[in-house]
Amino acid sequence: MMTEYSLSHLKELEAEAIHIIREVAAEFENPVMLYSIGKDSSVMVRLAEKAFYPGKVPFPLMHIDSKWKFKEMIDFRDNYAKENGWDLIVHYNKAAFEAGMGPFTHGSKVHTDVMKTQALLEGLTKYKFDAAFGGARRDEEKSRAKERIFSFRDKFHQWDPKNQRPELWDIYNARVHKGESIRVFPISNWTELDIWQYIRLEKIPIVPLYFAKDRPIVNVDGNLIMVDDERMPKELAAKATMQKVRFRTLGCYPLTGAVASEADTIE
Repeated sequence: MMTEYSLSHLKELEAEAIHIIREVAAEFENPVMLYSIGKDSSVMVRLAEKAFYPGKVPFPLMHIDSKWKFKEMIDFRDNYAKENGWDLIVHYNKAAFEAGMGPFTHGSKVHTDVMKTQALLEGLTKYKFDAAFGGARRDEEKSRAKERIFSFRDKFHQWDPKNQRPELWDIYNARVHKGESIRVFPISNWTELDIWQYIRLEKIPIVPLYFAKDRPIVNVDGNLIMVDDERMPKELAAKATMQKVRFRTLGCYPLTGAVASEADTIE
């Protein structure tokens, strides 16, 4: 007599993501996993580790460093990669950084485009990656809802909706010409709640900024901005007060607003 076996919701999502990660490792010559150091990236990294356990993950992590990330994020990144045996590539837009590019001097839009978007394309081109894992989820925003799990990009890294491939019955088309690439989103079908529940289930370490703590905060146009280093303009830094806050998302500290909170654990 056969016994019926069924997976929980989280285990189904895990199995799908591990299948996608293994498929990419088998089909592509030079894949990379983009690592933003946030909670979604942390889940994706754990899934990659499980996909190839007990062996070493056969591709590196790449972090696009805007040079304005929270110090705690950078410390977490370096420690995690070292302790877990990851090959870590840190890439940044050197020319823009040396020219003094930053959110206070150039504004958030220009800074984000030059130090994140352009730096990412520069890094992908430099190392000739033909597939790049990203931690985007379809529930995050409308622009991401239309993305396939395998998102085709031309030789200029551009996305064209007419060039996307059907993904029937979880069959993914990994064929690309030289210079073309695929962005792969193994956690596309996860929700934010799924992410938090999986972090709790797997006891995945995440950056402490996600949890409430007394931090030096200044109110900038209604946003609670943390004073993280000496580059904060002095007139703003002088107004900082200690407030118990946490961060729902992580990025460049001058562009990332905190929320007042007492939630200091995942529970």
